[in-house]
Amino acid sequence: MAAVFGVTGTLLAPVLSQRSQAKALAADFERQHRAAQSQWQREHFQREFEKRRACYIATNSAMRRYRVQLMIYLWRVRRDEVDDTARQELEEARHACHAAFAEAQMMASDPVLDQLDRLSTALGTAYGMTKDLEEGHPRPDGSFEEIGDYLGQFWRSWREMRSAMRDDLGTSGSSGGSPPTGSG
Repeated sequence: MAAVFGVTGTLLAPVLSQRSQAKALAADFERQHRAAQSQWQREHFQREFEKRRACYIATNSAMRRYRVQLMIYLWRVRRDEVDDTARQELEEARHACHAAFAEAQMMASDPVLDQLDRLSTALGTAYGMTKDLEEGHPRPDGSFEEIGDYLGQFWRSWREMRSAMRDDLGTSGSSGGSPPTGSG
């Protein structure tokens, strides 16, 4: 009987050893897979964060440029100094703003998009008011001073938009620009 147990043990030892080794390899593979997946998620989150951040910077910059060009154009309308160059500069800023806004519509969070929608609508309204004034048929609230005041009121909306962007990027109230460390 002892010999049977000895022979059986000898014969089963490699099988049990192999099975134990296979379980260890599977567990090690699973750990490596989870670590690789976690690394991929961190890298993906970082790439998405950087894309969203770049989009917000470009959108903020394009909207600011458009607003400034509108103000310059409004002054040129008042002085009757509008020429093809002035029109071209305004249209370039307007189209750059539209392109940046279109990209932001695909990247921005809902709170940021709400703010961007408001600003885009306001810029469009200011553009229309300015063009109507230029063409000699201003709107009832479309005098030079009223349009200038309207463009001046953007700063509060701008702060709200910038705050929504910073909140979305996780940088509100901080001096740094590092992304949140969550896994997405």
